[in-house]
Amino acid sequence: MQTMESDIYYIDFDKSDTEDTTGPQTPNNHQDEGKAQKCRGSRCLVLMTVCLGLICVLLLVFISLYITITAERDLLKSYKNTFEEFNHTINSLQDNYTDLMTENDQLKSNFSFLSQKKLELETRVTSLSEELEKEISKQGFLWGADGLFISSESMSWSDSRKFCRDQEADLIIINTEEKQRFITALFKERVWIGLSDAETEGRMKWVDNSPLNQGFWYKGEPNSHGGNEDCIVLHPTDTSLNNWHDYPCSHKMTCICEK
Repeated sequence: MQTMESDIYYIDFDKSDTEDTTGPQTPNNHQDEGKAQKCRGSRCLVLMTVCLGLICVLLLVFISLYITITAERDLLKSYKNTFEEFNHTINSLQDNYTDLMTENDQLKSNFSFLSQKKLELETRVTSLSEELEKEISKQGFLWGADGLFISSESMSWSDSRKFCRDQEADLIIINTEEKQRFITALFKERVWIGLSDAETEGRMKWVDNSPLNQGFWYKGEPNSHGGNEDCIVLHPTDTSLNNWHDYPCSHKMTCICEK
């Protein structure tokens, strides 16, 4: 029986449909196909590497842009906050300035009011002083809050004492340093006080007949100059606390009366 030989066909199921799969295949064709597949794999690997590199570059660019934008956004936010604080400070200063101007206007108004009141008071004081001077000239003396008064007319020592008695008082008695200091500071002219040695030369007595225990004599006083200086004068113009002088009782000067 005769055996018939058949042609052997190799079918590559991995081939593309566009390739001819019906023709006979040889070993050289297999090698070429393997090389082609290797080349395509290498190109795919390079392409994938390039794509991955581009993605990495794009990712780096994106990250850089994100960081830059974030930094600029934070900086802009910081600028905005600074600007708002600056505006707030300006508004606060403007409010303070307005308050200060209001207070300044109020102070000016108060000053004007007080100046007017001062002028009115000065006018009133002048008027009262004039009335007081007229009253003094009518009565001849001025009472003080401490029961002292000074005559407005100059008189002899005896007339001064009579004047004081007519006012239900008498010439002042100065028997303490505090009182001497007070009278010296209170009056600015020579005045009679209630001390004399008219009855007995050299024996000073007060108008209530009490003896002199402490005197405030000026240096060299009493000296009874001329033999007729028997009445005592307080001389406030002397700077020292010791300012008593003996004078002739007939001299005329103002006096201090004391209730």
